[in-house]
Amino acid sequence: MTRRPLLYGFSIMLVVSTTFLPEDGHASTKAATQPADMVDPRIGTGGPGHTFPGASVPFGMVQPSPDTAMPEFHHAYDWAGGYQYNDPTIMGFSQTHFSGAGHSDLGDWLLMPISGDVRMEPGDPAKPESGYRSRFSHGSEEEHPGYYAVTLDDYGVRAELTAGQRVAWHRYTFPADRPAHVLLDLRPSIYDYPGKVLWTRLRVRADGTVSGCRMTRGWAPGRTTCFAMRFSRPMSAHMLYNHETNLTYHGFRGPGNAPMDPNVETGRAVEAVFDFGNLSAPLGVKVAMSPISETNAIANLDAGGQGWDFDARRADATTAWNHALSVIDVSGTADQRTQFYTALYHAMLAPTLSMDANGEYRGPDQEMHRAQGFGFYSTWSTWDVYRAQQPLMALLRPDMSSQFVRSLVAAQQASPVGVLPIWSYLGLETWCMTGYHAVPIIADAYLAGVRGFDANAALDAMVASATSPVYGDLTDYMKLGYVPIDREAEAGSKTLEYAYDDWSLARMARAMGRTGIAETFEKRARNWRNEWDPQTGFMRARLSTGEFHTPFDPGAAAYGSDYTEGNAWQYLWYVPQDVPGLIATVGGAEKFTAKLDELFDTKVDPARFKNVEDISGLIGWYAHGNEPSHHIAYLYDYAGAPWKTQQRLRQIMDSQYNARPDGLAGNDDLGQASAWYLFTALGFYPIAPGSNEYTIGRPFVPQAVLHLPNGRTFTMVATGLDAAHPYVASVTLNGRPQDLLHLRHEDILKGGELHFVMQAEPKR
Repeated sequence: MTRRPLLYGFSIMLVVSTTFLPEDGHASTKAATQPADMVDPRIGTGGPGHTFPGASVPFGMVQPSPDTAMPEFHHAYDWAGGYQYNDPTIMGFSQTHFSGAGHSDLGDWLLMPISGDVRMEPGDPAKPESGYRSRFSHGSEEEHPGYYAVTLDDYGVRAELTAGQRVAWHRYTFPADRPAHVLLDLRPSIYDYPGKVLWTRLRVRADGTVSGCRMTRGWAPGRTTCFAMRFSRPMSAHMLYNHETNLTYHGFRGPGNAPMDPNVETGRAVEAVFDFGNLSAPLGVKVAMSPISETNAIANLDAGGQGWDFDARRADATTAWNHALSVIDVSGTADQRTQFYTALYHAMLAPTLSMDANGEYRGPDQEMHRAQGFGFYSTWSTWDVYRAQQPLMALLRPDMSSQFVRSLVAAQQASPVGVLPIWSYLGLETWCMTGYHAVPIIADAYLAGVRGFDANAALDAMVASATSPVYGDLTDYMKLGYVPIDREAEAGSKTLEYAYDDWSLARMARAMGRTGIAETFEKRARNWRNEWDPQTGFMRARLSTGEFHTPFDPGAAAYGSDYTEGNAWQYLWYVPQDVPGLIATVGGAEKFTAKLDELFDTKVDPARFKNVEDISGLIGWYAHGNEPSHHIAYLYDYAGAPWKTQQRLRQIMDSQYNARPDGLAGNDDLGQASAWYLFTALGFYPIAPGSNEYTIGRPFVPQAVLHLPNGRTFTMVATGLDAAHPYVASVTLNGRPQDLLHLRHEDILKGGELHFVMQAEPKR
């Protein structure tokens, strides 16, 4: 089937939910090479979420975006995306950002267009005139897929950003009566602190190309990133500075006595200013990056940064997003379409391309590798995205899912410890979070029919990760059947997570006919039972001697405690691979349902989680702002109370998602919270990726058409859906009653129609 281009007039909602306002919500007959008409963004109060409002293309390497502050890491949580809606000033535009991460880094190659006098320090945010930062108003901002623009009030400069795969494009329109400058500061980073920059190099080449590299000790220690930059007109002068102080040894001075004399500067605090005189036309800037070298960055710039037609590059980005977002046509109100396509946009920002145009990429061993026949992608928040974001890609974009799997396996093969990525970016491992959740990403993709990768090599990489003698106390886990809390922090949740990962590994091994591996990991998948404490009715961490860890407070949560970013209330339910077994263990369907009700209905003081930033979006003990809770509302289905699943889903959707700047609770976490929204809006959710099953909930949009990669379409229709009819009366699949509360992956791939009829009262 040929799909028409979708030319939504998207506007991005700032900070929390980078939100789009569709022009009409349906396919358009307008030419796909021209940007759609713009619609003003809806502006709200700001809040958490950690998305960025700048430009990108689907899964692209660069993300030019405004940075409003780069505070030291002790106070940097709210600036994980570089931008906070309530900040009154913009510090500059850096080229790399995470979307929705709870921790952060990046913010590379900060550029600031300046008219008139130049100040060399960013200054105090409360006193913009004290530095080079500038005030701005939200009314001057435009945000669309692949495009961002703002007016810098203190300079009268209109700044516009767009992006390609490896090249960030800037266009600055300066006042004609004031001299134009571009400041490049290599010192700032997102999640900044003294000493983070280990070394930088900056050079101005004879042809006017500016290039350099920077090594930082950030989230991924020893990360080296290089860039190459060109301007659309020759600079009239350049000044290079190194602001390092208190050096024991300076070496000897090079030629020249002033900052405009040298063409090369090195050090830990390098900055540059490029002068262009008075300009009567906009100044173009294009910046390419490379994880390998300046030479590769220049080659990336040559390959993807030809010409100076900013509007054409913006149109290319629009076309790329139109193609990506056209996998689903959704109907509904303006707010419904806004939220839906915003979520789909967020779900397609990561993983990001981390490979140069010549195929070279940096591996976790810090060595250069070359991809053969695939694109190498990184930015892997596996603890988050295995739950829904990657299953969504396996369903809608198996072409990308195949590349993602190959990237994961390539990273494992280059890993110094032989482990699949845990939380990695630009090829480097951070060792952040728990579990070995690249395993279910691969298993789910394979079982969903994704091909184009070596399944045996992938399974070998999965087994190597699940049996590592150095990672996450797997040695004790394999010996005792649980991770002992006296030897490994967060052991209670680690045991539960390992057991699920083991189950997904066994599923793939069984499907491949590798019976011995399947049997080993099927046995390990039952290790969750070793955490169950019938006395308290919770999953608890054990000591190496076998006793449960005391003292025990099921509501307690702290980093490094018995649980990862959660407590016993939130981890009680983490047995997605065996929900019937969990129900029986808890005491049957009635007790299970009552316990779920208690989870949602208990009055909880949010101050209990004041020291765990990631736990937010509270409904009782349920925390939608963090991933361990994401499957819980669907568990009522398994206890014979689907109307309660429907009630809770409405409660979550109404309180946790809005078409405003504060429209996401917690962190979007590289698209996971957005993918939860998408599946839930469609009426089903993959609580156990690797099962090839989706648990049916209730829809939140009246109709959605999935354009499947096999050329078929799968349509969800909800008859009678409105606020007064929130409950499901009946479900049919291709006209046949759907008595089971599950939808099979293969049923979706066959195409057809899933039809919900809604009613006012619950169907008990």
